[in-house]
Amino acid sequence: MRSRSIAPLAAAVLLASVTLAGCSGDDGVGEVPVTPTRTASDGVSPTSGATASPAPRSADPPALDVEVVAKGFEHGWDVGFLPDGRALVTERPGRISIVSGLREGATRTTVTADLDDVFVSGEGGLMGMVVHPDFATSRLFTTCQTHQEDGQPKDVRLVTWKLSADGTSAEKVRDLLTGLPISTGRHSGCRPTIAPGAVNDSGEDELFVGTGDVAQGDLPQNRTSLGGKVLRLDLDTGFPLTDNPFISSQNERERYVYSYGHRNIQGVAVQPGTGAIYTAEHGPSNNDEVNLIRAGGNYGWDPSQKGMVDGYDESVPMTDLELYPDAVPAVWQSGERTQAICGAAFLEGEQWGALDGALVITALKGSKLLVLTLAEDGSVEEVAVPEETDGPFGRLRAARLGPDGALYVTTTNGDDDQLLRITPRA
Repeated sequence: MRSRSIAPLAAAVLLASVTLAGCSGDDGVGEVPVTPTRTASDGVSPTSGATASPAPRSADPPALDVEVVAKGFEHGWDVGFLPDGRALVTERPGRISIVSGLREGATRTTVTADLDDVFVSGEGGLMGMVVHPDFATSRLFTTCQTHQEDGQPKDVRLVTWKLSADGTSAEKVRDLLTGLPISTGRHSGCRPTIAPGAVNDSGEDELFVGTGDVAQGDLPQNRTSLGGKVLRLDLDTGFPLTDNPFISSQNERERYVYSYGHRNIQGVAVQPGTGAIYTAEHGPSNNDEVNLIRAGGNYGWDPSQKGMVDGYDESVPMTDLELYPDAVPAVWQSGERTQAICGAAFLEGEQWGALDGALVITALKGSKLLVLTLAEDGSVEEVAVPEETDGPFGRLRAARLGPDGALYVTTTNGDDDQLLRITPRA
């Protein structure tokens, strides 16, 4: 595997006005497990005796301004920015919208596209999306979607599209990757994120994809399944990258696996300067997790208990260190109750001041934005919940940093959902 230099991440102190979290992490800021240590090979050294303590909450929530860019979405799932200042938004019921701009008062228009094969059920439908880095010339973007044939769920797949010159329609170019497992729509994942090609020795555009275990107990630990994993592939060809941890496997699917033992990854973010991968993952009734991903790492979710139980036993730990002593502990967990964390993005730029370099996580059930300040070793130093995003907009899903340095977030309440623009208050 390649090595990466670790650029210092300024662990700036977030200002705060609230008390420290209780031992259970039940006030919404969660818990911090035993500190992982980042290595030069972009991983962490797990500790089998991991324990959790209250997340250190900041003394003052950061002041933010929230602007409603556009309305009229239905479960907006992801956002992709176009070079001309517009944006694409995927909507779970099987719709792609184009937004006329990135400031308040923008309008949304439905993009004409053949999405009749999208299987819309439960958590499944049209989900994550990335706009290709060469969009200015190729006009390509790629979506994650649940796929049906003859009315029956077939798989979850990555599909590459080409947007028309006027932005009114999109044509399917190819299936980039098929065969991700599917069930009724539960735990479908599916969040793709591009890592800059500069961190890859071969210069390919790396695509990381967080997937769900589709509520099948044996899939997260089965490396020949694409469910309950972080996958890594070439954005242009769909092939697994040649330095993936299991690239020498005889099984074609295992070659895509970058990490495994996950439950339902809804957010993937690449840290600027280091290339480190962080994921946001749903827990069962407790312990949503933010994970620092290690190539080849096992993250310890196994509702089949190594095949000792039938079905899908959700009473097991999210990171089962008794069954898998070498499993990688989370860097943050939600504690006794879940927040249903979702999108993940890093804030970047001088305009963010003390928040520059922080990791933001959206929450569905928690209806809030969590702001995590990270230390150089990848551990969580502080957690803030900005008042402006703590409840008033309901369920928050996508989180993407825009080309203007603002944070863009979608709501997913199902009724006139919104695209929000969030900036630091001057």
